[in-house]
Amino acid sequence: MTTREDCAALDAADPLAAFRKEFALPDGVVYLDGNSLGALPARTPERVRRVVEEEWGRELIRSWNDAGWFEQPYRLGRRIAPLVGAAPAEVVVCDTTSVNLFKVLSAALRLRPGRRTALGDAEAFPTDLYIAEGVTGLVEGARSALIRPEELDRHLDEDVAAVVLSHVDYRTGELLDMPGITARVQAAGALMIWDVCHSVGALPVGLDAAGADFAIGCTYKYLNGGPGSPAFLYVAERHLAADPLQPLSGWFGHARPFAFEPGYEPKPGIGRFLTSSPSLLGQAALGASLDIWERVDLAEVRAKSLALTDLFVSLTEGLDGVEVATPREHARRGSQVALRHADGYPVVQALIERGVIGDFRAPDLMRFGFTPLYLSYTEVWDAARQLAEVLESGEWRAERFSRRGEVT
Repeated sequence: MTTREDCAALDAADPLAAFRKEFALPDGVVYLDGNSLGALPARTPERVRRVVEEEWGRELIRSWNDAGWFEQPYRLGRRIAPLVGAAPAEVVVCDTTSVNLFKVLSAALRLRPGRRTALGDAEAFPTDLYIAEGVTGLVEGARSALIRPEELDRHLDEDVAAVVLSHVDYRTGELLDMPGITARVQAAGALMIWDVCHSVGALPVGLDAAGADFAIGCTYKYLNGGPGSPAFLYVAERHLAADPLQPLSGWFGHARPFAFEPGYEPKPGIGRFLTSSPSLLGQAALGASLDIWERVDLAEVRAKSLALTDLFVSLTEGLDGVEVATPREHARRGSQVALRHADGYPVVQALIERGVIGDFRAPDLMRFGFTPLYLSYTEVWDAARQLAEVLESGEWRAERFSRRGEVT
């Protein structure tokens, strides 16, 4: 068995250990929920203060030009592009994940006239399912069909216009084969849309290398942009040249917004996927986090992520009533470990009371996210030990851990 001393030795040799001080983490907490909300970068409050007090408070409306507010969606998109394996002009930061999926799925359907089916994972995060249902409901004869990824090939026919899949399953942490699936979808004549919310910042993502058509992603998980931080979207350059038209034709996406013309003409390039004015405070917080990410080696992030998750699996797989739901193979694993337990909710609540923060997803999944920039090997060992003690003591059976209302 790995000892705590072994973990301390790994921490001493960790090439990412210096990044820990870049985050404001509370004492006495082992944070294993960065796959849901990333920790606060220490530099973020000052960056937001500067935008509020100086750019907005002192410079007022002049900051649209002088502080570069108009260019923020593009500037941040160029900074995220290397994290998802994209060209700088293929990514823009704007709106929310749901809104961006609406845009790119609508564009995909328009690029495949005559095809009316959008395929999605029946167990994807609900927003992907709801948005696909909403988009297809606006197109006469279109439909949204829910499948499982392993069933994809038998559903790919001449009526499928687009496929929407999550690169990493938000429940189990399973990592899908992006290049292989993309190739099969495109061979059937459909377009491939990837949701990279649970992979960006957790592992290298190669959208261009995989030949992806579109992608969407959030910035508040592994990228530490903060609650409600702006999302981003990716459009392969070949589709920008094909002039896809997304239906949310707002003022910010107009080719000449200050001409105040009655008719809509989209901006050239990725700018046509903009809709409305950016959330500048959210974008300021994201910019502060990207200052960190521009100094990070994603290969080192991936190596440590796999080592941390290997460690946690090895320390927990024999615990009473626990089943590991996350794939053991590295090629099929994101940066989280999901454990099944019939009483997972009260167990997670008991852990949180002990200072180990994970989360729960119905009906029986205890989720633990592993964020290599600010999580240590000794913390993983401590978390596994706390889980073992909670299960052995039976303290999770206490009334105060009974389920009440919604679960975060």
